[in-house]
Amino acid sequence: MRSISEVVEALARPVVEGLGLILWDVEYLKEGGQWYLRLYLDKEDGVSIEDCEAVSRALDPILDREDPIDDPYIFEVASAGAERALKRPSDFLAYIGHLVELRTFKPKGGAKQFLGNLVSEENGAVTIEVDGENIRFEKNEIALVRLRITI
Repeated sequence: MRSISEVVEALARPVVEGLGLILWDVEYLKEGGQWYLRLYLDKEDGVSIEDCEAVSRALDPILDREDPIDDPYIFEVASAGAERALKRPSDFLAYIGHLVELRTFKPKGGAKQFLGNLVSEENGAVTIEVDGENIRFEKNEIALVRLRITI
């Protein structure tokens, strides 16, 4: 059985791409007792509020018709942002050499947060360069990997 995120992704992708955007991610999660369905968008020249509104207006009736979610939820459409989470192998491949923040579930070498350049991703394991040293994190150690922007 497919997850709600996968079902919504299949419904949303043609709508988003038809509007000239990229569907970066779909999340369905519970926060503070409330369910949220979030779509994150990308576009080469940046995502505008008008882009988010267009996707929301186009997808809302499809979600109502297909009704893939039993619980009440809040529907949000947003830009993936400059400091977006990296999840799929293609995300990692696109950002090799970029600065990332990696957070672990449990401390590794006394730390749970690492900042370094993305070296590779292989079968869920991620390697980053921190202070000239490559550190490999196994998939089950990783809580989050996201791009970081420095000023």
